[in-house]
Amino acid sequence: MRIAVISDTHDRFPATLPKRLKGADEIWHLGDVCDPATLAEFGALGGPLHVVMGNCDDNWAWPASLQLEREGVKFYLTHIPPARAPAGVAAVLHGHTHVTRDEMIGGVRWLNPGCITRPHTTPPSFAWLTVEAGRIVMWQVIRL
Repeated sequence: MRIAVISDTHDRFPATLPKRLKGADEIWHLGDVCDPATLAEFGALGGPLHVVMGNCDDNWAWPASLQLEREGVKFYLTHIPPARAPAGVAAVLHGHTHVTRDEMIGGVRWLNPGCITRPHTTPPSFAWLTVEAGRIVMWQVIRL
């Protein structure tokens, strides 16, 4: 399963981004969408779109966090990184910091795809997450 992970679009994104997300089985947005209309192009790509609410969002239909299981791997999606990972998850995916992250802490992988529009210390980015047979096969940050 190939999942496109994006965060912190803040109402805009490069015009080429939707084309780059084609082929994703799912798209996960880790918050700070701001205007829900921004998601229309991502939803039109066909796969499921999962969104968590960020600190700049006011769409209460989006949850603050999601726990998803794909290919036997348990994920926790949130915008602001928690102090510790929820029990039983293999990976915490978060946005908010506008900085990419791939770090193992206490047996849990912490991942951040960076920021599409307002990065702090790295170029704008998103990530591809590949999951197969109970494990994360690849986390690849794509610079825009």
